[in-house]
Parts: sequence; C-alpha cells; structure tokens
Amino acid sequence: MKPPPFDYHAPRSVGEALETLAAAGEHGKVLAGGQSLIPMLNMRLTAPGHVVDINRLTELAVVAVEPGGVRTGALARHAQVERSERAAAAQPLLRRALGLVAHPAIRNRGTVVGSLVHADPAAELPAVLALLGGSVRLARPGAVRDVPAADFFTGPLESALLPGELAVSALFPALAPRSGTAFHEVARRHGDYAVAGVAALVRLDDDLRIVEARVACVSAGPVPVVVDVTEACGHRPPASAGWDSAARAVRDRVEPEDDVHATAHYRRHLTGVLAERALRDAAGEAADE
Repeated sequence: MKPPPFDYHAPRSVGEALETLAAAGEHGKVLAGGQSLIPMLNMRLTAPGHVVDINRLTELAVVAVEPGGVRTGALARHAQVERSERAAAAQPLLRRALGLVAHPAIRNRGTVVGSLVHADPAAELPAVLALLGGSVRLARPGAVRDVPAADFFTGPLESALLPGELAVSALFPALAPRSGTAFHEVARRHGDYAVAGVAALVRLDDDLRIVEARVACVSAGPVPVVVDVTEACGHRPPASAGWDSAARAVRDRVEPEDDVHATAHYRRHLTGVLAERALRDAAGEAADE
C-alpha cells in the first residue's frame, strides 16, 4: 500500500520545525520514529498535507536525568532509553516497560515521546507516564507548555497536542524513597499489544507500612486507567496488605471492551490478577530498598 500525497519537510533546527508546523496547522504531522505514522499513512488512516521530519534535530535525541526525574527528548529512541543506566537508576519502571514494547527492531527506531503522542491505550509508555504523574512538554513559536499526564491523554489515539505544536520532551518523575515499581502484562505473543497490562507503584513509610499504592492499566479503557488502591491495601505491611481488595477495586474501575483477542469480561478478570501480582512485586521491591 502507498501513502496519500503530502509535502515533505526536513527542518534543520527546532525553530524551523516549529515555524513549519505552525504554518501547516491541522494539516501537519511530525515524523520521528515513524513506527506508528508510517503504517497509518500506508493504510490511509491519516492523510496529512505536510509531514515534518524532525530526525535532523539531534538536540532532541537526549535522555537526561534531572533532579525531578528522567527527561526524554522527542528523538530519544526506545532502545536508547532502555539502555541508559542512569535513567534506569532514577526511574526503573521505564526500563521494565520498554522491555515489553514490541520487538528490538521497533525499539531501535521508535521514540518514547512519539509513543506518548500516539496515545494508544494498549501501549505501555502512556500507562507509565500516567502512573508516575509525568508530563509532556509542548512547543509552538514563542510558547512552551507542560501538560500533566492526567490532562494529556484525552481519548483513544487522542492527546492534548494542538495543531501546530511539537512535543519536544517528556518527564518521568523519579521515585520517592522506599518506593517500588512493577509492570506485568499478558500478550498473545511476546511483542504484541497486551491483552491486559498493569504498572504498579507502592511506597512504604519508615515502619514499612503502605502509604501509597497505585496502578495504571493497559487495554482497560479509552485512556490509561489509574487507580489509587492505598485504602484498599489497608495501610499495613506488605505481608498483611489487602491485595485481594486492591484487585477488586481495580476490576471495578476498568472499562475494557470486547475485541477479536479477548472479551471484556476476561480482560477485566485478567487486569485484576495482574494488578495483585504487580502490587505485590512493587511492595517487595520497596521493602528491600
């Protein structure tokens, strides 16, 4: 299959890219990794009048560990972030999630920010950003804004990115002390989109009692579904926490749909099972810190 015709732009600076996107408006699309855009073009699911290729903007190919967490530039590839020891030390959930993303060939080309902008509720990275309370930095000529994850994902394949804007980076906040994370998913084959998946974060106090427990669910609704299960866990040590109550709370919140891979009933059940497993593992990591 062949894409529809479009004008191709290859800016040499971020400023030039912003000007080009501003001029293109709603008819412009950004090409970074292309692992989502190119198939959609070839299947004619999207037909932009202008494609703005940012691959020459090497200043956006950064993975930076800041005091607040890990910032990934718009050209930071999945594999680049996955291999970064500093990023893994500051935010280990990133590496765990990236190991589940598609296949090595995809991760070598696809970008972290591109996955966030694509906003697929079956993808791992939107769930990670939502769970951690991260943000995406959006730029247009003369203006920059940071959009928190809670406001960034607006629907299936829809985000707060406005026509003419460029997503220049994303921030994945660092973990607080005595925190642990985990990511579990089930897919028909390794590298496929998950039938269901759960990222979990648990934080303990100095007495090793649970003071924070949250999960973000994949393939469980139109956007990543974040559920706070702190109360359900009972503010107790991990060994006596109410993990089954937490799993029920998650099942009650998710809104999966039927498709050719699984029924909504099965997805809901599986999400609860994965939530309990991920919460236990995250609590165990927090206790071992």
